[in-house]
Amino acid sequence: MEEITFESLMEHMELRNAVPEVDVSGFVLTVPEINRPALQLTGFYEHFSKNRVQVIGNVEYTYLNTISAEERAKAFEAFISKGIPCVIFTNNNEPHDIVKKLAIKYNVPVLVADKKTSAFTAEIIRWMRVELAPNISIHGVLVDVYGEGVLITGESGIGKSEAALELIRRGHRLVSDDVVKISRISDHMLIGEAPEITKHFIELRGIGIIDIKSLFGIECVEDSHPIDLVIKLKDWDKDVQYDRLGLNVEYEEILGKKIVCHTIPIRPGRNLAVIVETAAVNHRQKKMGYNAAEELYERVTNNIAKRRMQDDN
Repeated sequence: MEEITFESLMEHMELRNAVPEVDVSGFVLTVPEINRPALQLTGFYEHFSKNRVQVIGNVEYTYLNTISAEERAKAFEAFISKGIPCVIFTNNNEPHDIVKKLAIKYNVPVLVADKKTSAFTAEIIRWMRVELAPNISIHGVLVDVYGEGVLITGESGIGKSEAALELIRRGHRLVSDDVVKISRISDHMLIGEAPEITKHFIELRGIGIIDIKSLFGIECVEDSHPIDLVIKLKDWDKDVQYDRLGLNVEYEEILGKKIVCHTIPIRPGRNLAVIVETAAVNHRQKKMGYNAAEELYERVTNNIAKRRMQDDN
């Protein structure tokens, strides 16, 4: 299971440990969600998401300041004793003394953010979802072509890296070669990136390792990119009937999400870079509402209908 350490949480979100007596090293987060415990602080604990980060904003803080110290102590005793991962006070609000005492008693980190609650919650949820997203590693090449993330797959030695190199020379950007780490950060988006050790490198058989950033410039590389299209490279087989119109859409399922997929047969003389460019532009055009295959099919159908009408007359 993916985890977020409290050290990385505090560094990224610029948080202050309000209770240094609670050592946050060794604490981890596993749920990419937050909870605003307004109802819980009033005593309502049905459907309480206790495994989430608990964020106390101005609304909760103001309410706590309106009740007596005895009521506040009772509310926090019930709240912090539930086994929550941590409490974060936003707007640079200082936690009450009773909170600090209970945090030490139950060993619960209490952190402070100087950001406003809405901005803070939006950023922490976004960041945690990326960090905790389900992920896999796939053998292939990911290139940003005209803004479309194209994942090129195929057997080893079929020409994936060579196609990527030609695309880079034509002004497109390399995201990852050989191994692509893919994370599903939402129901609608897969993000691909390179493992840290191979970032910005390409392996070319017969030449060796190429540093794309040093050789072609920083504008030719990208750290991560959404995956929009999969292109499978396969050796040409004369006995296979390949799609020539594009009316039947194929998909590749990655982490439960279906991505449009094209199978490209490889034979001598085919310019893979141009084919990949065309596939990316065509995919982008379809997303904008125009499908060339459907347009041609409609023209042919209309032409046949006209001829039949003429023959009937």
